[in-house]
Amino acid sequence: MSYLNKDILFLLFEELQDDSKSLFSCLLVNRLWCETVVPILWKNPWRFDHINYQNKYYLFIIITLNLSDEIKESLSSQGIKLPSKLQYFPPLFDYLSYCRSINVNVINDIINISSSSPYNKFLLQQEVYKLLMKKCPDFRFLDMRSMEHQIFYFPEAIIRFESLCELKCDSSIDSIYFYGLSRICYFIQNIIIFNTNTKVNRGIVKLLENQKNLKYFKWENDFDDYVEEDTFDEIFLVLVKKSHTLTHFISTFREGSIYTFPSEILPELYNLKSLKLNFHPIFDFYYDEKFTHSIYRNLEILQLCDYILINTVVCIIKNSGGQIRKILINSFDINYNFYEDSLVLIKMIYESCPLIEHLSITFPSSKKHFNEFEKLLLICKELRVLDMLDANVIEESQEIKLLYGDNLSKVLIKVTPNNLREIRFCDYFKFSLKTLESFLENWKGSFQLSLLTSDHIYSNEDYLKLINKYKNDGVIKDFRYDFEKNNVYF
Repeated sequence: MSYLNKDILFLLFEELQDDSKSLFSCLLVNRLWCETVVPILWKNPWRFDHINYQNKYYLFIIITLNLSDEIKESLSSQGIKLPSKLQYFPPLFDYLSYCRSINVNVINDIINISSSSPYNKFLLQQEVYKLLMKKCPDFRFLDMRSMEHQIFYFPEAIIRFESLCELKCDSSIDSIYFYGLSRICYFIQNIIIFNTNTKVNRGIVKLLENQKNLKYFKWENDFDDYVEEDTFDEIFLVLVKKSHTLTHFISTFREGSIYTFPSEILPELYNLKSLKLNFHPIFDFYYDEKFTHSIYRNLEILQLCDYILINTVVCIIKNSGGQIRKILINSFDINYNFYEDSLVLIKMIYESCPLIEHLSITFPSSKKHFNEFEKLLLICKELRVLDMLDANVIEESQEIKLLYGDNLSKVLIKVTPNNLREIRFCDYFKFSLKTLESFLENWKGSFQLSLLTSDHIYSNEDYLKLINKYKNDGVIKDFRYDFEKNNVYF
């Protein structure tokens, strides 16, 4: 590593940009590593979850030391406490020149260090935004939740924000802020909206309309208040006009929400690579019907809400282009045709999803189903994570559950998928102590396996002793259980 030049190191460190702890460690290796890592860390310095920004006085120092003496004097006259240059060594780097992001909430947390007066905080916020406009060449990321300043009307805003790539916002922000942003930004790729309002925000509609390269859209409903069924339709219907570029659609609503989104948009979003929906629609039929007529040739990730019909999932897979890598279902809607539908689903997966890496599935404990499941494991060689979901059918006796666990272990032992790393299961089936020991003994020599379950039986002393034995032998990497969840949530 000592012979790698700065350009190679930069490429390597960029791959670690989501692993902040490792990047912080790299700062201490030598001067070259430090000089290479600093621009990556400061590209978006507000994003690190393990930092408590309210207690990080040094960030406040770095920012305010860049203020001019005239501005510092003016702020100090208002009773705002600012660090003096005489108290600190000059910074080793021009940190703010590397910054490509604004996070309003985090900046507010840092500024809270200076004063308890709302007016003083407002003054300092204004000066900090002016400073960022001056020092930062451009902004790629903006989290404008809790926005109180119309920074889009600053003289430098047109240049600084024209290359914005990602926006996080909440719908309670005044429309005028979105209007200001929409007159500057036309190429935002990722838009994440936290809905906290019971009325449509026309500013968001306008911003979406103006985008020419929207790829990622996420809507997260953050409240339980009653809204009319079609309140937010105008926002979602704009997405249809962006279907040629939109590749990721994510929508989350709390349980019991009357409003979700208009189901008619689903067949129109034909270019999707990932479709993630988490809601409990009252009128399931309309969504299932639209899914059966939706064709997603580029789909790679399918993550759907509770109680989705097995036949609906079959239709989506059938109409896909064979590129699906993840099928994440929280729970299927089990009906009278569960036996046949689940057989069709298993067959459809191994025929149409050879690249599958993460699979959520449920099926009865029949010999026919296990034969089909064995074919799936043989064909789908990339499978890494297997979620065995609850089925809530008639087969609820302990004998049936133990038989199911025995049959499952035999198939896994027989096939032993080369890439399988994690199995998640509920109490729909059980491994007896003997079956579990046989399974783990036969897994020796394969990759370490992680197991996640919601069944309390595995917390019994005999099971814990067995599990710890195979942990020590290096067969089990991790074993976790969550008694609160009957299904193992993805």
